[in-house]
Amino acid sequence: MFSKIQSFAAKLAEAEVSRVGIEPLTVTDPEITVDAAYYIQLENIKKRLNEGQKIVGKKIGLTSVAVQKMLGVDEPDYGHLLDSMAVENGGTIFAETMLQPKVEGEIAFILKKDLKGPNVTVLDVLQATDYVVPALEIVDSRIQDWKIKLPDTVADNASSGLYVLGGKPTKIEDINLELLGMVLLHNGEVANTGVGAAALGNPATCVAWLANRLADYDISLKAGEVILSGALSGMVAAKSGDNFTARFAHLGQVSVNFR
Repeated sequence: MFSKIQSFAAKLAEAEVSRVGIEPLTVTDPEITVDAAYYIQLENIKKRLNEGQKIVGKKIGLTSVAVQKMLGVDEPDYGHLLDSMAVENGGTIFAETMLQPKVEGEIAFILKKDLKGPNVTVLDVLQATDYVVPALEIVDSRIQDWKIKLPDTVADNASSGLYVLGGKPTKIEDINLELLGMVLLHNGEVANTGVGAAALGNPATCVAWLANRLADYDISLKAGEVILSGALSGMVAAKSGDNFTARFAHLGQVSVNFR
């Protein structure tokens, strides 16, 4: 099994460098499990750490019930955020550096305390959060044409790409996470809208799920980490020349450009 994990990890790493998508892992090996996929993800994260990159947070995916049903799963997934993935608010991304990017609007939690599962509650998350800010996640897939099932995206670091933080740091007690509204603009036009409740009913529920899921691998959420809590609306494909801006009630806005 370990040799298979190493082989798949190497294929995904090579796809990221060559920017040529690969056949879904679930096609190459229909028996691959979600647990094995997480170990493939961790193999590539270890490689990046050995290259000098640093883990700065985590991301949660598949928080929409509609997307879960589409992929035939009943839980979210997660990936690691590295310092190399951060893009400044209003910054520029060169589209050719990615394979097939898509943009989502999310709420990012910045922690002031560690969270270690199991048994982490929403209240624990709220008490451990320093502040929240608006975020754009630029998801990407090393799997050709986004033909993914759950093990495919898990192995591929939950289809992580880049992320942007913006707006203003806002304390949890000053907002209603469930009712927090968002508008995602694509080249100045409304692409979609969302609300906090779209992410498992409450973005803090997503963070609690993550802390408890990570306990299976003896991983904790650390003070200072950025936690992307899940998309509030659908993904929008990005290409050179595009601009994306997400505007959040009470949190401000965040934007990025593609060249």
